[in-house]
Amino acid sequence: MAHATAAQPITVGVDTHLDSHVAHANDQLGRCVGTRSVPTTPTGYQDLLAWARGLGQPIAWGVEGTGSYGAALARFLAANGQVVVEVNRPDRQTRRRRGKSDPLDAEAAARAVQAGQATVAPKAGTGQVEMIRSLRVARQTAIRARTQAINALKALLVTAPAELREQLRDLPTATLVAAAAALVPGPITSPLAAAMLALGTLAHRHQALSREVKALTAELDRLTATAAPKLVALFGIGQDNAGALLVAAGDNPQRLRSEACFAMLCGSSPIKASSGQVVRHRLMWGALAVDCCWGSGLHDTPGWSGEAPQVRL
Repeated sequence: MAHATAAQPITVGVDTHLDSHVAHANDQLGRCVGTRSVPTTPTGYQDLLAWARGLGQPIAWGVEGTGSYGAALARFLAANGQVVVEVNRPDRQTRRRRGKSDPLDAEAAARAVQAGQATVAPKAGTGQVEMIRSLRVARQTAIRARTQAINALKALLVTAPAELREQLRDLPTATLVAAAAALVPGPITSPLAAAMLALGTLAHRHQALSREVKALTAELDRLTATAAPKLVALFGIGQDNAGALLVAAGDNPQRLRSEACFAMLCGSSPIKASSGQVVRHRLMWGALAVDCCWGSGLHDTPGWSGEAPQVRL
């Protein structure tokens, strides 16, 4: 292990987890100068920064999972004037050759920054876009739960007692929910009463979730109109599409240096995929999935398999 002086520049890589983070520091020559594990608490973050400063002058931090387990650490470091770089986990071939452990992953993160393989600034997560992302998560989960509730209600109605089924079977969804919510089962002493209670419960759940969706949609309309009024003013762009684009860019869109960077992020930038006599391009899908789908619900888009579309241009 090399010994760093107080003024010697160091690069720190961090392997992030739910309850603890493991950091690895390298000097300018790529030699290890220290490894440290800290809890994922404000005190742990302060101890980690103090430890790194005790080894030398941190010039960059390579942090895995800046959109999940490493988000709080990335925000803390940025608030303390540190340069933070988003690092992807090592590829499977490298892990298979070198093995897998938290210190090794932290070392790989530090080396990725030093080699210039990791250069992307993480999302700030401190402004209106982070607010939009949080509300989008709540809204989309509420929509999914509401869909599950109405599907369960209609499925239960198929096997309900005949008198109840004939009363409700031909009603449109909105009327069906209102009618089921108005059922009074009384004492649960028969299959009819149990079915009425079950249908009423599902209907009340559907109504409560509808109120949640309505309230969240109103807040998202307000926030997206405030954050990007010109975008929302475009024809065909509502709060849902605007929110997805804003979440992709983050609270610090200056990290996207050009339109080409955003095209690459969104998967619309053609890259070479030629071999031998076959000359073609494909779309770089996956950057958007990694960068913003978790927490934004884009991975739940109907029809999206999560695989890169092989498009010939």
